[in-house]
This record gives sequence, C-alpha cells and structure tokens, in this order.
Amino acid sequence: MIKWAARQGASIDALERVNDGKQTVFAFRHTEPGASLDEGLESVIVKAISDLPIPKLMQYQLADGQRTVSFVRPAHALTVLHGERLLPVKLLGLEADRFSQGHRFQGAARLYIDHADHYESILRHEGAVIVDMDERKAAIHEALMAQAKALDAHLGEDQVSASLLEEVSALVERGAVYCGKFDDDFLKVPQECLMLTMRTNQKYFPLFDAQEKLLPRFLIVSNMTVDDPSLIIDGNERVVRPRLADAGFFFQQDQKQTLEARLPQLEQVIYHAKLGSQAERAQRVASIAAWIASQGALDATLATRAALLAKTDLLTAMVGEFPALQGIMGRYYALIDGEDAALADAIAEQYLPRFAGDALAKTPLGTVLALADKLETLCGLFAIGQLPTGDKDPFALRRQALGVLRMLLERKLDLSLPELIDCGLRGLAERQTHASASADLMRFFNDRLAVYLREQGWAQDLVQALLARPQPRLYRLHERLEALQAFSKQEAASSLAAANRRIGNLLRKQGDEQEGPVDEACLQEPAELALWARVCQLKPQIEAAMANHEDAAVFTLLAEARPEVDQFFESIMVM
Repeated sequence: MIKWAARQGASIDALERVNDGKQTVFAFRHTEPGASLDEGLESVIVKAISDLPIPKLMQYQLADGQRTVSFVRPAHALTVLHGERLLPVKLLGLEADRFSQGHRFQGAARLYIDHADHYESILRHEGAVIVDMDERKAAIHEALMAQAKALDAHLGEDQVSASLLEEVSALVERGAVYCGKFDDDFLKVPQECLMLTMRTNQKYFPLFDAQEKLLPRFLIVSNMTVDDPSLIIDGNERVVRPRLADAGFFFQQDQKQTLEARLPQLEQVIYHAKLGSQAERAQRVASIAAWIASQGALDATLATRAALLAKTDLLTAMVGEFPALQGIMGRYYALIDGEDAALADAIAEQYLPRFAGDALAKTPLGTVLALADKLETLCGLFAIGQLPTGDKDPFALRRQALGVLRMLLERKLDLSLPELIDCGLRGLAERQTHASASADLMRFFNDRLAVYLREQGWAQDLVQALLARPQPRLYRLHERLEALQAFSKQEAASSLAAANRRIGNLLRKQGDEQEGPVDEACLQEPAELALWARVCQLKPQIEAAMANHEDAAVFTLLAEARPEVDQFFESIMVM
C-alpha cells in the first residue's frame, strides 16, 4: 500500500476509503491543474509525430547547414493555427508560421493561411492539393474505374486493389489516372509475376478482362494533371519494360532445372536451428500429409510427392526476387515438369489460408498439404518450446492454428485433432525438448477455437459449455452448437443445467471414488429409485442418439429426466 501511494506521489495519510457499491477500496484524489493551448499543444504534436509507425526514418540536414532531423521525408513548412491565431510551436527544426506550400509544379509555392477553417480550401484552390485523404482516394478510385470501364476491363482482386489504392493515394497530392501498355510478348510469363512487378515495384494497376486474364495495359496514378499526358505515359512504359523483361528472364532460367532436381539443395537451406533444414521439414510434412490422405481415402503417394516438392520453388530465381510468389510459381514449374495437375494445384494452395478471412484450399490434395504444412509448423515449434506468450507470436502460430481449425470445421474433415498432433510430433521425437508439447498444443487449439467461435457470433456461455468436454473431431461442431442453442431456450434447460452443476460439484468432492458401477442396493428412497429408473430407461436411447450424431435428440432425451432430477434434489440430501 505504501509503495502504491508513493507511485501516485502521495503519502499514506492522503489516502481515503471509497465504496463503489460493491467493495471498499483505498483511493487518492488529485487535481491536475489545467494548461493553456499554447502550453500543451506543442508536446501533444511532438508526441503524435514521434508515435507515427514509420518503419524507416530519413535523416536530413536543415537549411542552416548545421542541424539534422529524422523524419519520413524532409519537412519544409509548419503551420499551426487555432482559429485565426498562430500558435508558437517548434517541430522538426521548423517554427510555425502562417505560410504553407502547394503542389510543387502546379500550385502556388507560398500560401498564406489566414484561418484554420480556410486551410483546406486554400490548399485546394491555390495550391492544387486535395488535403483530405478520403476525398483524394475517392477521386482516384473514381478515375481508375472510369478508365477501366472505357477499356472494357477491371482492376482484379478487390482487396489487393484497395491496398494499392490506399498506398498511391498517400503518394500523390491530387492524382490523375493515365493508361499505359506493354508488349504482348510479356504475356507468355505467368501473369502473377507481371502483376506483382507492376503493383509492387511501379505502383501500377494491372487490367484484366472478364475471364480474369491479364491485359497488356496498366493504369498509372500520377501527381501531375496535364492536357497531354504522352510524356508521362511514355516514361512509365520505358520504366516498366525492363522490369517485365527481368521477370521473363527469371522464368526462362528457372525452367532449366526441374523441381525434383532441386530437392538436394533443400538440405542446404536451414528452416530452424533446432528443427533442421527445409529438406528435413519436407520429410516431416510428407509423413503428415500421407497419414491425412490415408484417413480420407486419397492417394498417399501423391500427397507425399506433393509435400516433398512443395518448397523447392523457394530455390528459384523468381521466388528469390518475389517471395510472395512462393507456391504460385511451384504450380507453374510443376506443370512444366509434367507433374500431376492435382499435385501442382496443391503446391499453389499449400499456404492457404494466409490470414484471417482468407480463402481455404479448394482441392482435396491442396487441403491435405495445407493442413500438413501448418501442423508441422505448430508441432515443430511447440516441440522445442517456442510457444506464443502474451502479445508475442513471432512465428504467427495463432494464425496457423486458426487455419487448421478453419479447414477442419469448414471442410468438415472427419479427423481427430489429438491424432493429428500425435502424427505431427512423431517425426520430431529426436528433436523434441518440450515434454508437454502435445498437451500444450491441444490447449492452444482449444483457446483459439473458443476465440474463433465467439468471433463467429456464438454466445460465450454456449462456447464454454460445448468446450467443457474435449472435442477431438470438429467437423460437426456447428451442428452441436445449434442443437445446444435450441436446447438452451427450452424450459427444462436452466433446471438441468443447475442440476448438472450440483452433480459436478458433488462428484469433484468424491475424487477418484466417482468411477465404477452403481450399487442399486444403496438406493432406498423413492426419489432415488425413480431417478435411477429414468436413467436406465434413457441411457440406451441417449447412447443410440449420440452414435447417430443426433445432438438435438440427445438434449430432448435429457430434458425428459427433469422431473426426476428436480424431485431427487428436493427430497434427498447428498453428503
């Protein structure tokens, strides 16, 4: 208590008792004196700027040639107004004044801001700058859509386009959209390579036809609004051409060696210091994939080969240049090598889902490989004690676990989660150092499952009730939840739930003595005999309903025992 008071800057005598209606606590009352805007604003602005999530700062020299400042880019002007009043703020080596700057080429170089309310209007009309990011983004999006429509094309994936739109909107001050083109010969290269080159390196928007095929056209978002954009378009076309040529070169070079021929090279690629090379990991994934395939009557041999070849595209020049193409290029190269089409598709799908809400693998073999890959990651890292802690999850194991759960649930896979974990850990026997890996991983899955179900909109009490018992096979989990939800609305539900809690408490007090057959000779009272008779009557019906996965019927049968349960607890005192 004394230490706590000291942290608040108070003596123990300054504390007082306060009752909040539930409990009495010690509190310290302190009045913080107010500060004027002039006194407090500078520190607030400085903190806001310093807290910006800038991954890489630029260091530059100020105009005096003496001082240096670190910021994302050189700041040239600082205007801080409250209404019409200029506030004395110093930041980034600048002192606030009433002058700002417009567009470098198309706006006034020096703009006088007479009032804070006029800032946006002055920048727009005199500076050729749209200050509001949302307005700027909306204008650029409208122009992009109009250009695409005029070419009878579209921008492709909404999510990717939205991310790129966000980025380019932050790079320009108003934004004008122009259309460029490239040679049709480049379309011989897998379109994902060209798309990534244009989007990542050049910030262009590729265009697609109605069949999702890439067109030899792209849209440019420029910071210059001009009547004749030919120079802008020609310049961008010249810049993108060597980029696309590089992609074509990588594609041709990679085809000189098959994926199978690259397998020995995986031995030289370290996956994790405690888990060995990518070659060793591929063997573990192959073992898991073969087991999963055998459970679902799939080709275990094909699953094994898919797993062994899955990571070989990491050694290609294309994936070395564009890591985001891993798996995608593996599919192309597998088809070129003459591998089975199902195997090639599985290689492309092995990383799915990559993030929350991402698509799942569509093919059976792709699902097997994706499941095996994520399980190996989880089992491997749990085996060496690399568990997530608090908000630290450097290997994204929560995301991997969610992917496993989504595949089991949404693809309705009749697989036992404990058996999957055992299968994954078997290949790690010589490397495992964390003795409780299996139990810890099962708890981890249960925790992630509870979070997932709540995010799906299921009530917390239903989720807790369902997960109170182990759920080894998840493929019918939603049906169980629906049955439990329907039962919870019945009149008998609350009474049986209360009785169940009482029974659970009584059994926990008995410890190990709760196991074993019922001694009917001990049953003397009418309420005891009536309850036992009802249990004997319902037991075979409940067992049959459970065997047939008739969850609603199980709850209905349990509800039939309500009168006997209620009478038992009213009449019998259990010691």
